[in-house]
Amino acid sequence: MSINRFRTAVGIFIILVFSAAFAGFSTAALPTSGQAALAASLDEMMTKVFPVGTPGAALLIQKDGRPLVRKGYGTADIELAVPIEPDMVFRLGSMTKQFTAVAVLQLMEKGQLGLQDPITRFLPDYPTQGRTITVEHLLTHTSGIVSYTDLPEWQPLQRKDMTLEELIGLFKDKPMEFAPGEKWKYNNSGYILLGAIIEKVSGLSYEAYLLKNIFEPLGMKNSFYGSASRIIPRRIPGYDMGRDGVVNAEYLSMTQPYAAGSLLSNVDDLALWNEALLAGKPIKRATLERAWTPYKLKDGTNTRYGYGWSISEFEGRRLIGHGGGINGFSTNGILFPEERLFVVLLTNSTLPGRDPGALSIKAAALALDKPLRVPIAVTLPEAQLAALSGVYVNPSKEEFFVWKAGTLLSISGPEIARTEVVPVSADILKTKNGESKVEFRRDAKGVVTGLMFTPGFGPILSFTRTDKPLPAERKTVKLGAKIIDAYVGEYELNPRFVITFFRDGEKFMTQGTGQPAFEVFAESETKFFPKAFEALIEFVRDATGKVTGLILTQGGRAIPAKKIKT
Repeated sequence: MSINRFRTAVGIFIILVFSAAFAGFSTAALPTSGQAALAASLDEMMTKVFPVGTPGAALLIQKDGRPLVRKGYGTADIELAVPIEPDMVFRLGSMTKQFTAVAVLQLMEKGQLGLQDPITRFLPDYPTQGRTITVEHLLTHTSGIVSYTDLPEWQPLQRKDMTLEELIGLFKDKPMEFAPGEKWKYNNSGYILLGAIIEKVSGLSYEAYLLKNIFEPLGMKNSFYGSASRIIPRRIPGYDMGRDGVVNAEYLSMTQPYAAGSLLSNVDDLALWNEALLAGKPIKRATLERAWTPYKLKDGTNTRYGYGWSISEFEGRRLIGHGGGINGFSTNGILFPEERLFVVLLTNSTLPGRDPGALSIKAAALALDKPLRVPIAVTLPEAQLAALSGVYVNPSKEEFFVWKAGTLLSISGPEIARTEVVPVSADILKTKNGESKVEFRRDAKGVVTGLMFTPGFGPILSFTRTDKPLPAERKTVKLGAKIIDAYVGEYELNPRFVITFFRDGEKFMTQGTGQPAFEVFAESETKFFPKAFEALIEFVRDATGKVTGLILTQGGRAIPAKKIKT
């Protein structure tokens, strides 16, 4: 359910501490042994993921308007050794989008806009390139507009305070990626435009609109539009992973995430928000159900996304949710509306292995007395595994790969980095966290003819088997230490983004600013690649043989970087 939705743009390095005792623990007085068991199970899970001395998390589980568990884990401020308490304020990242969507729906209920209105009704100068882009297309990530956080030119601008016009100017003239309504692709630009529409229709700034129409009426006193200068009580800092361990998160001007990811809040306010939604307060319950209905593409594909929320199911129950990832913070909130069960997990880091989406589902499963089961692999004969491997294609000519290496299987495809999967039956593969699934189709003779890929987020994708051979596996060569050591150092793609290369024993590692490290492999004396996804790094030498820089090639772009430190 979680994904790093507000992320850095450089493709190879894509983005979105606990000292002292645990703070703020509450389980509504633990009236039952079942509730006590839930608290104990959650403590066991959370303390393993968030050990003392590392950044932490605030967790709240609410059922029928009553908190079952409300607790802080770990450290809010490492430098001051302050423990997290559950009322502390975190950046939300893309959880912001549900507030933007509700603001739009409020204006719809007032008759001030329609979801099928073309955006040029409100933004007459926006270049739609001959297409009709509606408000609904923006809400559902189906506009075809390029997401500005995917643009390499955005990366060096993250510290700059930008006007709304400047922000829109980053992407408005870029070619459309597809016709509106034909595909689904997560898109921060669409929510920037929704913020602009809210301002145009209401006559208020986005921040002022939310304060007047959502935060104040609902009593959300700990929810704010982000600001580096404003004093925000109980706000805590965020952390990323650096080369040598945890570091303070890189600065990001909060003018830039805007209506796509600018908000701050705490678990208590988010619980108020969800209870208000269920009670039909900010918008009518019928309007909310429209927001919680998956949008369908022109070809009928279910996107599993409504207006600002993802829609899926767990154990036969409807599941509504959204996550967020932004510099120093990763968040997730999920709601089972029929059971009135809400789980929110806010973390003040983007450290690997701490996905709040996966943890939220595990917590919800415990609260529902349906403990999450890790996929149990079955052993299939190699011939059966070989029958699954191959190249599959969808109607848009995008390819999906199933790779076999001995008894191991992995998958990759559009927007899907190469990921190891395990067979749980003869026709079903799952990622190790159980979040994504591949299900194969067969004809009457039992021959594999296609597959359905169910990601953790977004539409279920259908692919048909082809006769094309899989791309040849890249071969690696072993280089001497002298050659590798010449490449060790820091390379600047832009003033705010540096790629560091270093040795870790026998491994040659690389790490982008604020992101986890991973291994790269040599295919020649100057060219290296990661195995997790498609990219190429080529080191550059001058006439004397000195290493002066590199060229990073990914997604059809070649980006040079100058070596700035050995």
